[in-house]
Amino acid sequence: MTRKFHASEGAAGPLVIPYLPSMTRRAVIASALASLAAACSPLAALNALGPRDRNARRVARDLAYGDDPRQRFDLYAPGDAAGPLPTLVFFYGGGWDSGSRAHYGWAAQALAAQGFLVALPDYRIVPQVRFPAFIEDAAAATARVADIARDHGGDPGRLGVLGHSAGAHLAMMITLDRRYMAAVDRSDLIRAAAGLAGPYEFLPFNVPASVNAFGRAPDPTLTQPVTFARADAPPIWLGHGTNDVVVHAEDTEILRDRLRALGAPVEAKLYPDLDHADLIATFSPLFRKKAPVLADVSDFFRRRLA
Repeated sequence: MTRKFHASEGAAGPLVIPYLPSMTRRAVIASALASLAAACSPLAALNALGPRDRNARRVARDLAYGDDPRQRFDLYAPGDAAGPLPTLVFFYGGGWDSGSRAHYGWAAQALAAQGFLVALPDYRIVPQVRFPAFIEDAAAATARVADIARDHGGDPGRLGVLGHSAGAHLAMMITLDRRYMAAVDRSDLIRAAAGLAGPYEFLPFNVPASVNAFGRAPDPTLTQPVTFARADAPPIWLGHGTNDVVVHAEDTEILRDRLRALGAPVEAKLYPDLDHADLIATFSPLFRKKAPVLADVSDFFRRRLA
């Protein structure tokens, strides 16, 4: 089967919406998001237009894990939870060539409202870098989050990683391929991982996003999370929409089946009628009733990071 993978991200400018009754206001916001989708990423538009979870907030910004301007992260925390909190590192998607934490505060805030300290890193992207630099950034960011988690009410001993789309690829690579976390002296740091609509087995490289990001790799198999499936992997949760034509749900099924065959602790759920963007868009209060993805991911991390 020919796979497609390309998720472009765009910047959404602010749109001022006057005061309206809540139901009317939500309808206007949903309509505005739909009209913007053709011009920019609807996920980025959620950051400017969508409602936010009120019981969480950003508690730190522009924290460095390296010298490059893109090697920075923000932290989000619940407003009323007592620490130390389980800690999550969330990687956004964007085809390894686009994306910004400035567009995903709403998603990190949604996770924080569930009772987690949440880090939202940027990472270097194509064309500035190629494989494996963005995965190395993911490992370095995760290690740095552990270093400072206690300063912000988090527990580095209960740390998980997750991501959407290309961000799910990063999360699974640093979880399954031991070399990345070993390189930052944190081999046993990741206690659980989750992937939403992730590409885990996408050879051959046949679209610009994968060619540009991975085409120079001497051994293409070393770019694939499924290559590194292992019996002693941390607990893993995988979610995918059955209507995803950007990254087919087959990727989740392949990684799930490989891990299960090895006896690794893996959970997977396919969401009927959801597409690629839906898997993360349902984190927003605006679309949360569409599917319980946020609740399912949060429940997994609560159980596995207990």
